[in-house]
Amino acid sequence: MMQLYWVALKSIWRKEINRFARIWIQTLVPPVITMTLYFIIFGNLIGSQIGAMHGFTYMQFIVPGLIMMAVITNAYTNVASSFFSAKFQRNIEELLVAPVPTHVIIAGYVGGGVARAICVGILVTALSLFFVPLQVHAWWMVVVTLLLTAVLFSLAGLLNAVFAKSFDDISIIPTFVLTPLTYLGGVVLLAVAAAAVLASGVATEPGGLYDSGFRYGFLGISDVPLTLAVLVAFIVVFYLLCWTLIQRGRGLRT
Repeated sequence: MMQLYWVALKSIWRKEINRFARIWIQTLVPPVITMTLYFIIFGNLIGSQIGAMHGFTYMQFIVPGLIMMAVITNAYTNVASSFFSAKFQRNIEELLVAPVPTHVIIAGYVGGGVARAICVGILVTALSLFFVPLQVHAWWMVVVTLLLTAVLFSLAGLLNAVFAKSFDDISIIPTFVLTPLTYLGGVVLLAVAAAAVLASGVATEPGGLYDSGFRYGFLGISDVPLTLAVLVAFIVVFYLLCWTLIQRGRGLRT
């Protein structure tokens, strides 16, 4: 039985990876172009006016946040769009009636989101080498934070897809929730030396945690305490929500 589950999991992974790899011009290239604009505008133009941040150039300081921004956006978008498309086309019903546990379904879609996030993260990191030299303080923190964040926002994308009733519902959350939290989490807010009170206020949400941990992995400095346990807690909560909703067929069965 476990072998059958493993075959099902690999099949979902293969489908999800082929899905974004087949249209790589739409899924992998745009994030690289967007990050290039960020590097040029925030790094070169604005950074030259700000100066050093914690002993590093402004460009070095914001690179981890920009990489994480691309990871978050692509992990979330990949799962949300893919799962909702399966709902819209009624393909998800085939999985629901098949002898495949809900855990396998979730792991398959989340694995696809993490794979796309990692690919984009590697591309953006390679791009950053044209602007700043690569400096890594703790590889384990970079890898752990990257994986935890990709899993967390893949699960968030899955939740969005479960509740979404139209393709418009897929874009609402990234536009009005995900993007503001990304900025408030430290990608740009802390880098431009905004008010300390506001920074401390958002440091307790996941945005401050993933960005701080990722920046620590690269530069060895941190804006908020390194609490990876909180990221794990959010993952557990989101996973249980996804499992419960899919198990009950919330928004999936007609």
